[in-house]
Amino acid sequence: MTKSAALPTPTVHGVNRVKEILGWYNGENPGVLANLARMMMHGTLGYTGKMVILPVDQGFEHGPARSFAPNPAGYDPRTHFELAVEAGCSAYAAPLGFLEAGAAEFAGQVPLILKVNSSDSLSRGEPCPAVTASVQDALRLGCGAIGFTIYPGSEERNIMYEELRELTMEAKSVGLAVVVWSYPRGSGITKEGETAIDVVAYAAQIAAQLGAHVIKVKPPAQNIMQAEARKVYEKQKIPVGTLAERVSHVVQSAFNGKRIVIFSGGPAKGTDEILQEIRQIHKGGGFGSIIGRNSFQRPKADGLHLLRQVMDIYLDR
Repeated sequence: MTKSAALPTPTVHGVNRVKEILGWYNGENPGVLANLARMMMHGTLGYTGKMVILPVDQGFEHGPARSFAPNPAGYDPRTHFELAVEAGCSAYAAPLGFLEAGAAEFAGQVPLILKVNSSDSLSRGEPCPAVTASVQDALRLGCGAIGFTIYPGSEERNIMYEELRELTMEAKSVGLAVVVWSYPRGSGITKEGETAIDVVAYAAQIAAQLGAHVIKVKPPAQNIMQAEARKVYEKQKIPVGTLAERVSHVVQSAFNGKRIVIFSGGPAKGTDEILQEIRQIHKGGGFGSIIGRNSFQRPKADGLHLLRQVMDIYLDR
């Protein structure tokens, strides 16, 4: 069995924090609440109300060489289970094939999120992921949640919203939590607009309205894409000058902070840049990070060290 990171000792404050967050979802059934609790109580950040999740869907999304050649060990699905377990991640998220390749061996060692839709980068058309796994697959593999990507701004967005509605209804009916990757993209969004503060905040709101329990968005930039939104931001003097202020606004946009919002690590970059970004996310009240390429594209020891540094920031160490 892979050696797990040391588990935190629950404190009264920590238990109460988990109960407080679960209270935001009091319309859900006990199964959903239990699976949300497992993610919040697991790993190095257990009982803090913060999460660091390892996502490895890039092989499907970007191709094997772009994803794994920088650290060839990553071609083996077991490597990512080991990284998530040893780092003490809150959960590990991946498509069907990667989870099937290790779910039995690593059963119970880390909460799992099955990514149930996926895109490839071979087509240049309007983004619209295919549904590539099912709620039954998630149950069979012992997952606590499903993950689903939507692309607000795509001409095909309504297809994704309707697919998510059906999968969310099924997942909740059997007690699984729902994690939504909400990434504005498509013909309705400029490249700069994909991370504009007004657009990222809108994407978080859409995911919350669609029933997501955990929402994943990109760290927002200072620019504003929508002309009508710009008028409001300026009139209401919404502060967006720092990343911490922008993170705070995105969290506010997800039901006034009553939904768990985590932020992606984005393209590979230097350690100092990553950690500075994490400090701003933490300062702004973000619930955590979901870091893939910046961890698994490094040699294992380096990836573990980075994830532990990130977790230390969320622990105020």
